[in-house]
Amino acid sequence: MSDTENPNAICSNIWREDPEPDNPFATRAAYCRGYDVYGEMLGRARWVEMLYLLFHDEAPTAAQADLLEALAVALANPGPRDASVHAAMCGGVCGSTNASSLMAALAVGAGQLAGGHEVFLAMEGWAACGTSLDAWHQRLKGLEPIPGSIWPVPEHPPGFDPHGVSTATSVKQTLSCLARYSAGVHLPWLQQNLPALEAAAGCPLALSGVAAAAFADLGFTPEQGEMLHLLLRLPGAAAHALEQQPLGYKKFPFGTVELETEIP
Repeated sequence: MSDTENPNAICSNIWREDPEPDNPFATRAAYCRGYDVYGEMLGRARWVEMLYLLFHDEAPTAAQADLLEALAVALANPGPRDASVHAAMCGGVCGSTNASSLMAALAVGAGQLAGGHEVFLAMEGWAACGTSLDAWHQRLKGLEPIPGSIWPVPEHPPGFDPHGVSTATSVKQTLSCLARYSAGVHLPWLQQNLPALEAAAGCPLALSGVAAAAFADLGFTPEQGEMLHLLLRLPGAAAHALEQQPLGYKKFPFGTVELETEIP
């Protein structure tokens, strides 16, 4: 009987499972895009190769796997200055469950300021403008509201740092590293044309902009890039949340804010 004739079959282009003959709820073999996960991939494939394969029909090339792995390292821990990590730390220090801390990081890190949706918008820019400097100049003048969208119009050019004065050293180092993998055209072009793009945007490049170019070079859609950006930044949020749990709020690594009351 084929899957289409079997009403109990689970249909997915990504994943197929064969049950154990004595237990229909236990997996005998699992296949990701046709690759035997536990029989062939386990112990041979890298984690980033599995990650790539979940979103693509074919396994990555060596250059693509190396690029994704380097990007994963760059995104793994945004650090306590990042709002999503700060949110996870607040969850940890106040005794929230581990899942709650991660959900806080996802919620805060999903927006349009260094968040997942900013990567989505920046990737839409790559899809629309490619490597045309004129097209980027036009786009960076400002995005128009999308009818029916739940998202407000971005307050700054996606992929750029509205609070920055010059390009952060970590951003330049990440761009320089990722551009060397030659897995696509966007990262090298971004590195070559960075001064012109920053001048057009009126602010320096952000790490989210580098990530968007890398995801575009890896062939991800804007939706996939947004999802992966959320996922790849969770390890740092998790580690910092766990670090805060036993310390208590008195040792929270952010200074207190003094409020001044004006008396007329």
